[in-house]
Amino acid sequence: MARKNRILIVVTNVPEYRKVGMRTGLWLGELTHFWDVAERAGFEMDIASPAGGTVPLDPESLSHEVLAELGTEQRYRDREFMDLLADTKRISEVGLDDYDAIYLTGGHGVMFDFPQSADLEELMARFYEAGKVVSTVCHGATGLLNVQLSSGEPLIRGKRVTGFSWPEEELANRADAVPYNLQEELAKLGAEYRTADEPFDAYVVEDGRLITGQNPGSAKAVGEAVVRQLAAV
Repeated sequence: MARKNRILIVVTNVPEYRKVGMRTGLWLGELTHFWDVAERAGFEMDIASPAGGTVPLDPESLSHEVLAELGTEQRYRDREFMDLLADTKRISEVGLDDYDAIYLTGGHGVMFDFPQSADLEELMARFYEAGKVVSTVCHGATGLLNVQLSSGEPLIRGKRVTGFSWPEEELANRADAVPYNLQEELAKLGAEYRTADEPFDAYVVEDGRLITGQNPGSAKAVGEAVVRQLAAV
C-alpha cells in the first residue's frame, strides 16, 4: 500500500450542550498540538466534520493559559490556519484511499455528533480494515462507540483504549452536562479502558494500529505515536 503522506483530521460541528446553556465545540489544542507534530514529520492534513462547513471552538480552549500551551496561540493568530476551520469537508465527501491515517479530535461537542454520524462510523471501520492507523484523543473516542467491523464486532471489543475519564469530567464540572459517561461506554463495549495515574496527565494507549489519548494534554503524544507508526510502514 503506497504511502500518501496525508492524514485526515475529524472535528465537531456542535457548538453547545443540550442540557445546559454552556458553549462547546472543538478543543483547539487537540487539533494544533497534533498538527504541529505531523507537519514537522512531513505530513499534509485535511480537516473534515460530520456536517462539513464551520467548526465551533470551545471558549475554554481559548483562555490565555490554555492558548499558551505548546504553541497553540501561534496557530490561533495564524489567519490562514484558522480559516481552515471555516469550511471543512463533509465526512461523506472523504476518500479512504487519499490518507494513511485518521485522527479524531475532541471537545465536548463530539459527544453529540460523532456517535450519530453513520458516515464517520463507516469510514472508521474502513480505515481500520484497510490497515490504516486509527487515532483519537480525549472525547474523540466517542467516535469509536458505534463502529462495527465487517464481522459485526465492535472495533474496540478486546482492544486497549483510553479517552476522557469520568474523574476528569467531574473535575471539569461537566458531569451534569454530558449526555453519557465515555469511560463507562467504552468499557460496556468490551474495550479494556486504561487511565493515567492522575487526572489530566498526558496518557496514550497503543493497541496495534489503534491509538487513543486520554485528554487534551495527550494530543501531542498521540501525534508522535501516529507518526512513529506511519514511519515504520
